[in-house]
Amino acid sequence: MTEQPEEEGEDLAERKMRFLFALRSKGVTEARVLSAMEAVDRGPFVRGLFAERAYEDMPLPIACGQTISQPSIVGLMTQALAVGPRDTVLEIGTGSGYQAAVLSQIARRVYTIDRHRRLVREASALFDRLGLPNIVAIAGDGTRGLPDQAPFDRIIVTAAAEDPPGPLLSQLKIGGIMVLPVGQSDTVQSLIRVTRTETGLNYEELRPVRFVPLVEGMASD
Repeated sequence: MTEQPEEEGEDLAERKMRFLFALRSKGVTEARVLSAMEAVDRGPFVRGLFAERAYEDMPLPIACGQTISQPSIVGLMTQALAVGPRDTVLEIGTGSGYQAAVLSQIARRVYTIDRHRRLVREASALFDRLGLPNIVAIAGDGTRGLPDQAPFDRIIVTAAAEDPPGPLLSQLKIGGIMVLPVGQSDTVQSLIRVTRTETGLNYEELRPVRFVPLVEGMASD
């Protein structure tokens, strides 16, 4: 294995330290979430021209016209989800796989589904390489969820719908939490948290966000 030059190693360590500081300054304060994000290097999830910007708090383009969310949003969504160590989580929108990898550090099992087969293939290979055996990546229509594995303790959606999809709400356990962006356009979206109770659903608005739209069906790639 080729050793990194000392200066390069120090530069990387400094960038990672700034990365964690940026998370805290944006409101990611829960120790388990910060530990998970420290454990999962964002570097391998950002390829090509933007690899050098992996430790900046910004969204970046990935394949299939999708994006990898900015780390502070990943942290805030993970924090809002309040995942326990025995929880099973469903993620809609695998994308780069970064959000699922972070969740894998604090959940018992993560199922992640994406309509782009290429993204699922690439993310699955990365999960194997990083030794993350508790993630199951599936190519499918995320708007329908994963009824065969339902109900879920937690559901996270990383694409915006006009309203929380009914099939996903129905796959949430009583006491379960779903975090997702909702909005009628790509300029006006809100991150919301939905909690399923014995008597119905409680909705809480968290913050304005901007995500790619949630699309039904499978992509052609």
